[in-house]
Amino acid sequence: MQGRSGPLPYSPPTVENADSISAQDRPLLLTRDFGLVWSGQLISQIGDGISKLALLWFVYAVTGSPLKTSVIGLLQTIPPIVLGPIIGVYVDRLPKKILLITSDVLRALLIGLIPCLIPVESFTVSVLYVLVLLHAIATAVFGPALTAAIPAFVPKTKFTAANALLQSTTSLGIIFGPALSGLGIAAYGSQEVLCLNAATYMVSAAFLLLVRFRKPASRIPSRAIKPTMLQDLVEGFRYSVKTQPAILLLTGTAALYTFGTSALTALFPVFARKMLGLGPVEVGYLWSAVGVGLFVTSIGLLWATDWMVKDRMRLIMGTSVLTGAALCALTTTLDPYIAGFIMGVIGCGMGAFTPIAWGIIQELTPSQMIGRVLGLYGTGAMTAAIGGISAFGWITEQQGPEIGMLGIGLVLLVTGLVAARMSRASAMH
Repeated sequence: MQGRSGPLPYSPPTVENADSISAQDRPLLLTRDFGLVWSGQLISQIGDGISKLALLWFVYAVTGSPLKTSVIGLLQTIPPIVLGPIIGVYVDRLPKKILLITSDVLRALLIGLIPCLIPVESFTVSVLYVLVLLHAIATAVFGPALTAAIPAFVPKTKFTAANALLQSTTSLGIIFGPALSGLGIAAYGSQEVLCLNAATYMVSAAFLLLVRFRKPASRIPSRAIKPTMLQDLVEGFRYSVKTQPAILLLTGTAALYTFGTSALTALFPVFARKMLGLGPVEVGYLWSAVGVGLFVTSIGLLWATDWMVKDRMRLIMGTSVLTGAALCALTTTLDPYIAGFIMGVIGCGMGAFTPIAWGIIQELTPSQMIGRVLGLYGTGAMTAAIGGISAFGWITEQQGPEIGMLGIGLVLLVTGLVAARMSRASAMH
């Protein structure tokens, strides 16, 4: 705890922290609580992978507009921008277990059950936009709550490894989800595919219900007036900007990174359809190659969890340059097999940033403030994301997919240069 010096009195392990203590000596997935979280996220992420392509394909099939397709990505980034700091305050104040389970149940209803109940003729793009926005609000709560909960059942030396393993569920979702989604779209249609996601979110909620979240260290009772939301926000902002300027620099790097990668994610069906002439099944398989790359990097990061911050930033530099170069190379081929290999390389490059960035934030930030710092970090990153999706949606529609892809590649190359600058700054401290 902050503000104390000298040895702390010994207290025997309790049921609540025994699993966390034993995690020091066991691989993460062999601990009961982390294994439950990982398993629930695996099911949920596969469902997300199935629904993500169905959402984008439905809008593009109905409208034929890259710009209107990119609106899905915009709606998914608005809640973290507008509500991120406020969500961060509540993540710090409320039990994370309740926040996580509630978010999962709401997402099951919004993007799973409700689309099943809407008649086909009433399931318009406008209705889908509303559901996506509400779903994004629930997701904006779930993400920071899960990341802030990591210190409750993972030792500090394994934060990056834990983030990487959780990202591996995302990569596995990308590997299997889009391929299953493509087959489902071809056989049944986009609306029916969305219905599958309800069950996956409910499975995730059931796993989280069984997880034992270690209670935070008890604080000395105080009669002081409880701080207001504004005071909590100011405290988090001051810590991110003044107390730990490395977090501010990391947020700036993340903003540049998401400016490019969010546009790639939102517009990929457009790129694949226009540049390579692929249908939904082939697009699903091609995006699955990104998941393979993400999974490879996620596993590789298990050996980088103890690296110094400067060394991890150098890894971000190298992977960002790799991603940018691969995106530029993608514009030179019409062969779907070569494109699949390049997408795998892109996935490898994209897999390093988020686990490393979250690990640094978890290491530098007191546990009672992680939610607010993550909220501000997310606001900066997602503000850049919405700009990237808008800009490259317009560029792709006006100048063509090749120019849009080259522009995204250039942004990732610049991200590598910024990460190199942060690595040098970290080495001097």
